[in-house]
Amino acid sequence: MERNLKSAQTRARLVDATIRCIVKFGYANTITSKIAAEAGMSRGAMVHHFEFGSALIKATIVELHERRIRAFRRASKTVSHDPATMVREYWRQLQKPAFVAFHELALAARSSKDLARILHPLEIDYRERFMKEAVELFPEWHADRKSLQIAMTLSQTLLEGMAIKVHTGSMDSKMIQPMLRLVERELYVMNPNLKPAAIARSVRCR
Repeated sequence: MERNLKSAQTRARLVDATIRCIVKFGYANTITSKIAAEAGMSRGAMVHHFEFGSALIKATIVELHERRIRAFRRASKTVSHDPATMVREYWRQLQKPAFVAFHELALAARSSKDLARILHPLEIDYRERFMKEAVELFPEWHADRKSLQIAMTLSQTLLEGMAIKVHTGSMDSKMIQPMLRLVERELYVMNPNLKPAAIARSVRCR
């Protein structure tokens, strides 16, 4: 039991080190020796837990997807499911290194068949889990699940696209707030049953 826990902790440490290396050096320059050094381990000790680099990359992608799901859950934990609160919470999550690492991997998969074989099936699994979570978390959309799927795809695509442009310096920071408000307004239009946080609070206080 203790050995299994220690092994799991070491694997998690290596995955975290891989994420940091991808953010620091990019996917192409993230090699096993750098990961081992980042984790404070010998390469031999690392190979004991991940015999092949592809296994470590797969574990890293799985962890990044788990973090994206957890970020989505955190952004959804509001009583009113107010779009303004949720949009800004998800935007905050996209500023973290995990998103930078995921974007780096997604871009690298375009020209790396080996990485694409690992990433693409996991992306399909993530997309399916994301929508399953959305259906469970948002009962106010149950009457129109197609609109829910469109709303989730719209907000996720726009916010993640904005995050990429911010990280690459190709978006004027003055445009962030207007764009976030635009996403919020579109969600209100798609589902008039959603209430702004201020309205929801006043209703609960009556």
